[in-house]
Amino acid sequence: MTDLPLDILYLDEDLLIANKPAGLLCVPGKGPDKQDCLYNRAVKFNPNARVAHRLDQGTSGIVMFPLNYLTLKNLTHKFEAREIHKRYVAVVEGIVEHDEGEVKLPLICDWPNRPLQKVCFEHGKSAHTRYQVMERNLEQNTTRVLLEPVSGRTHQLRVHMLSLGHPMLGDGLYAPEPVLAKAPRLLLHAQELWLNHPITGTEIRIEAKADF
Repeated sequence: MTDLPLDILYLDEDLLIANKPAGLLCVPGKGPDKQDCLYNRAVKFNPNARVAHRLDQGTSGIVMFPLNYLTLKNLTHKFEAREIHKRYVAVVEGIVEHDEGEVKLPLICDWPNRPLQKVCFEHGKSAHTRYQVMERNLEQNTTRVLLEPVSGRTHQLRVHMLSLGHPMLGDGLYAPEPVLAKAPRLLLHAQELWLNHPITGTEIRIEAKADF
């Protein structure tokens, strides 16, 4: 066990699912000051924990850690086959016009400005996001949206909403200064996850409400 907090949402002999707080790295970075991360906290809880996917440092929410090789292998196959489904909650600048819609814009790393990503029709990899309006706040000029990434590209949700003219509040990479200043953190949270268990096949549905 560890004295560092680990908000466990699901646990069995094959799989650990945790709720990552905003600002915490998913995996360790370079340097001793970047060793506290969700993965290292999971390893202290169970030394067999392995990385199957990640969230950006600023994003909070649900992260899975397989606890053996077979679970890791099966989860990897499920990600590739798009058999793992996630929904995120975000608050974006502006009033989103349509109640629901989708964005299909290919993305690529903007190398001179990495880690930023950008839309690129010539060399980008296909990316697909569905969105649904949850609430419009006319007074604040913001919209709360439910986002479902069909694909899983880096910064996909942030860039796709930006492409619609709606950057996420608190986004230090993509939002202009007035939008960045509207929130103390990136308002993006992985709230729902569902899949068939990678070993037993039983359906798992996990939900962790956003704290914003």
